[in-house]
Amino acid sequence: MPALILASTSRYRRELLSRLRLPFEAVAPDVDESALPGETPAALAERLALAKARAVATAHPGAIVIGSDQVADLGGTVIGKPGNHEAACMQLRQMSGREVVFQTAVAVVAPGLAAIERAEVRVRVRELSDAAIEAYLRADEPYDCAGSAKVESLGIALLDAVESDDPTALIGLPLIRTCALLRRAGLEPLA
Repeated sequence: MPALILASTSRYRRELLSRLRLPFEAVAPDVDESALPGETPAALAERLALAKARAVATAHPGAIVIGSDQVADLGGTVIGKPGNHEAACMQLRQMSGREVVFQTAVAVVAPGLAAIERAEVRVRVRELSDAAIEAYLRADEPYDCAGSAKVESLGIALLDAVESDDPTALIGLPLIRTCALLRRAGLEPLA
């Protein structure tokens, strides 16, 4: 079996991929994640996922390499990782009572294959008080998460609804689409 490599430093993506019970290693991709002028959030997520997979595949010929990226879109504005408490407060205030669309792309690069899939997740954030935002941020500290929330933990209490056909996409790696791409690369997760 060829080596399976996750082109990511994300602990969330590593945890998600480990659910498939396939041996893999994680390698940091060297990719500039800046958006191009006029680039849509969906196009940005797809371009970065493929760039990450290709960057790592170049250094590991013969491997099956998975790259992924997620971009949060709030009314046409990209919402990134806040990095600190103050920025997270501001993001959650902006998102309060609104819909956020998370574009999560996954790419697989392997010998003879460079393929990409994208999952769209629509999240309706409930009206949030400053006290609720503060309580949530102190409890979860989601400063490394696009949109300042972890739906897999207490962040679920911030939401009215989540709509997606690939439930792990919101956490950062759409596993349904990842499995389909791995099968195209000749790796059956259930073998």
